[in-house]
Amino acid sequence: LFSFLVFLRYQIYYDYPLQTYLEYPIIIAQDVILLLLILRYSGNMKRALFYAVTFWGGWYLLTLRKWIIDLAMNLCTFISAASKLTQLRCLWQTKDSGQVSALTWSMSAYTCATRIVTTVMTTNDL
Repeated sequence: LFSFLVFLRYQIYYDYPLQTYLEYPIIIAQDVILLLLILRYSGNMKRALFYAVTFWGGWYLLTLRKWIIDLAMNLCTFISAASKLTQLRCLWQTKDSGQVSALTWSMSAYTCATRIVTTVMTTNDL
């Protein structure tokens, strides 16, 4: 969720064309709903306010200085890679791929690669 918020804020900050980030608000809404459901059914609904204040404050903190939004954007790549490595480590330890499929991961990799290419072509932001 943090990465999606940073991506959205970065693209709004630099006035990118709407079609390059239009899906982020939908993805963020889906993640927020999922997070609320997880908190609700795990009995931690009181934490929802903490997360809301944290993300809302982060939204404004990101654009206080240009270097903050640029640093956050660069850290998102690290965070995204770290989350994938954590998922792979968990799969390796449990020896159970469960609902993970090669097709799903391939589609995700293709989508990420396509996003990079289309963003570079649309905005010239390497």
